[in-house]
Amino acid sequence: MRWMPFLTAMVVLGGPLAEAATLEELKSELRRTETAFAKTMADRDQAAFASFLASETVFFGRDVLRGKTAVVDAWKRFYEGAAAPFSWAPDSAEVLDSGELGFTSGPVFDPSGKRVGTFNSVWRREQDGRWRIVFDKGCPPCDCSVAPKP
Repeated sequence: MRWMPFLTAMVVLGGPLAEAATLEELKSELRRTETAFAKTMADRDQAAFASFLASETVFFGRDVLRGKTAVVDAWKRFYEGAAAPFSWAPDSAEVLDSGELGFTSGPVFDPSGKRVGTFNSVWRREQDGRWRIVFDKGCPPCDCSVAPKP
């Protein structure tokens, strides 16, 4: 019966989520996941891109894309051709204390390296231990030194 406290902790803490040692390790893991997700664009690998999406993912853009299939279909055009039309990289990653949800954000660049936007993604750590995107929204960069008009 010496294993009962461990089994109870696994049930109470949610199984695989309890296996992560620290919040800092989870944040690092999430940052690496976002970096690997971005690499799918550079590698021109749409199948790999799709593997990072939750089945119920929502992407915000000109239209709201609901579900993995809709996102994969809409993003197909970005994976066509030899050169990537844009790239991105995380400059921040944060994770809830529960380890179940995370947030990444960072710059989006055009092919010349000019910053053209900022991405914001919400990730969920699923039962298999993998991070998958549930919400994604990009926005153009702003000149924050300019005061908004009253």
